[in-house]
Amino acid sequence: MLKHSILAAFVIAAPAALPVAALAQDNNAEPAQNSEAEPAQNEAAPAESSEAESAQDSETAATQDGDAETVVATVNDQTITLGQMIVMKQSVQDNPQMQDLPDQAMWDVLLDELIRQAAVSASGKETASVRAQLELQRRSALASEAVEGLSQAEPTDEELQASYDKLFADAEPQTEYSAAHILVDSEEKALEVKKKLDDGGEFGELAEEYSTGPSGPNQGDLGWFTADQMVPAFSEAVAAMEAGQISDPIKTDFGWHVIKLNDTRVKEAPKLEEVRDQLVQLVQREKIEGEIERLTSEADIEKTEGIDPTLINKVELLEAE
Repeated sequence: MLKHSILAAFVIAAPAALPVAALAQDNNAEPAQNSEAEPAQNEAAPAESSEAESAQDSETAATQDGDAETVVATVNDQTITLGQMIVMKQSVQDNPQMQDLPDQAMWDVLLDELIRQAAVSASGKETASVRAQLELQRRSALASEAVEGLSQAEPTDEELQASYDKLFADAEPQTEYSAAHILVDSEEKALEVKKKLDDGGEFGELAEEYSTGPSGPNQGDLGWFTADQMVPAFSEAVAAMEAGQISDPIKTDFGWHVIKLNDTRVKEAPKLEEVRDQLVQLVQREKIEGEIERLTSEADIEKTEGIDPTLINKVELLEAE
């Protein structure tokens, strides 16, 4: 697939093409004025026109029935195919300047770009760098095609159930905590904060005033979390508290905390349907990884020994023809 494109410049510069049908209508409008002067030519015209239209229809039908190898242009001895045009369109479909182009304008821009590339490429040198890039692109395209084929297969219900059981069958319900804290850098400040709270101070206001942690501007709110998401000293303090209770100062590696426990809840394992989309992606990913491992393990691989690994830094080797 083409990784880089200079199409944006051509989109801006490309003139709008007048449809062939419009030209035909304009040309057919003029002969009516001379119909009395040239009756013989007019009588013969329908037969010739009919034959021409028939030939054109046959040519159009043949073109419409073409495949990816259908040649759409030739530049010197290089052919540009319909398949290359389709791939080129896929590579630029996210470009905002290209998204709203009608088919004819898109065709013209892409074909002009491919013609330019073909013309310029003829003056390029096939160096070791070019050969290496082409081979890497070929392998990458083939590997991507193989992976894409694997990812298209929808997992069966049995596979999804097995994946779900593996993740959640033995999962124990987890206690989650909702808490807020005020983080300061010394025990002295923590004791000062605790006294103000004991004297009726509002926790959120004191958190905004004193807390040095990122939750301070949010009144110290930490949201919902499980014990394993916090450092042990913090988790142990929260686990021992009742809802609404405020702790004495707790020391951790981050500083001194004054904690308020808002609430607790028990989190059960999700139902299969609630995580179905994630399971589909997981099963597909495991299949792809498994197939990659199988193909790699069955491949006949020979690594050349004794090559100096520092050679990977010698970019000048790529200049060889």
